[in-house]
Parts: sequence; C-alpha cells; structure tokens
Amino acid sequence: MKPPAIPITDDHIHIDPLNGRGIEAAKDFRRSGGTHIFLVTKPSWSSGVEPSSGEDYREVFERTLRVADDIREIGVVVYPVLGVHPAEISRLAGRMGLEEAAGVMMAGLDLAAAYVQEGAAVALKSGRPHYETAPEVLAASNAVLYHALELGADCGCAVQLHAESGPCIDVVPMAKRAGIPIERVVKHFATPDTPLVPSLIARHEGIPALARAGLRFSMESDYMDENARPGAVIGPKSVPRFTRRYLEEGLITEEDAWQIHAGTPSRTYGVEISLP
Repeated sequence: MKPPAIPITDDHIHIDPLNGRGIEAAKDFRRSGGTHIFLVTKPSWSSGVEPSSGEDYREVFERTLRVADDIREIGVVVYPVLGVHPAEISRLAGRMGLEEAAGVMMAGLDLAAAYVQEGAAVALKSGRPHYETAPEVLAASNAVLYHALELGADCGCAVQLHAESGPCIDVVPMAKRAGIPIERVVKHFATPDTPLVPSLIARHEGIPALARAGLRFSMESDYMDENARPGAVIGPKSVPRFTRRYLEEGLITEEDAWQIHAGTPSRTYGVEISLP
C-alpha cells in the first residue's frame, strides 16, 4: 500500500492478545494505512483481575503497556491511555459495597496517574456507566469521574470519558471545578453536540459535514478485540478505510483529515502526531 500522506490516528482502540486477535489486529490497522493509536485499557476482568485495591490494577496497566510495546515493534506509534472502566462500579459494588467500590476505583486512577507522571501513558480513562443505574450509583460514579478530572489537572494530561450517549454537558462545570481545561476532556463514542472534545466513531455519517464546518474532533473504532464479539464495535481497519473513502470521494480535504488525525489529538493529548 502507498504510504499515507498524513497520519491516520485511532483515538480509542483496544488490542487484546488474551481474548482477541492481538497483534494481528494491530497489523490490520497498519496495513490499511493506520499510523497512530491511543491504546485504551480494557476492564479489569478482561485480564482476569478482580480488584480489591487500587494496587490490583497494576497488572491491568502493565499488560496494556506490554501490548503497547509489542505494537510499536510493527511500526505503529502507540499512546497508552490507562484508567478504570466505569462499568466496574457495578461489579465491585456487588462484592464490597458502593462506597468501598468507588474508593477502589479512585485508587486505581491514582495508580494510572502515576504512570502518566512517569511518562508511560499519556492520558487517563474514566467516566460513568452508559446504562441506567440507581441514583446512588450515578452519584458515586460522578465522584469517581470528578476524581479523574482532578488527577488530569494535577498531571496536566487529558482524560477520556466513557459515558452515556449524549452531550454530557454537566461535565463542563465539573471540569472547571477540577481545574482541567475542557479542551483536554474527551468524550469517547461521542455525539457531535458535546461541549467536550468529541471522538467520533469512524462510520459516523456526519463526519464530512462536521469537518467542513470546522468542528474539531478525532476518529475512533472502539475496536474491542474480543473473539466472542468479532469486529465490535467496528474493526481495526475502519479508521484508515473510512478516512481514505472520505478523501477519495472528495467529502473531506487533506487539511480536514490532518486536523482530525493530527491537529486535534496533538492539542488534546499534548503529543506530537506526525509521520516519520
């Protein structure tokens, strides 16, 4: 394949050698023209970990970093994003109660922030359940989310949020109180109406019009790399392929593509995305 003229970045992808295709999925991304990925930690249970303390997340994070090193060996630039999946609160609360569960998740985020401060990761992952929960669970989840925002402010790093569909407008005052610029708070699997930085699924039909309108956003596959759910959410080739299609059909310009894949994520995460 002809080398891409611009970087092609997947802003939210999982590569899981234990439960999925692992490095072969990353090779598919590269062969399709992909150059950079933000590799996001999967839930602890994907690593066979049942955390009872923040320290128990270390194996989850170390595994993500080992996978990142393996992917770099095939020529893809990898930016690890470490954190605690918001759905963990439901599993943890069933074992230890809600208050303790939230505390374990916050401690896991503290550990993730230490990796960011060491330079091993570039951002934190947090959020709140995307499914309906009891009011007290939502309140505890928002406390965990706020803690992540505070850590992002302290570390000077971005925070990726996994949350319900929609704009998540209430996160704006939370971010302000926490001291993190809203330009560093990413809504994963976003809708374009969010005031946060939207990371749009690559098949989102509005991408060409949004790019032409000057909206700053990134693209993602949210590929889960699970053999039990092959291709979910969309496959590892998706971000490069959709980008190439948009360009070939004249739906976006090369400048639009550069903004999506280099300009916006570089500013958001404080990294420099470029071709070698």
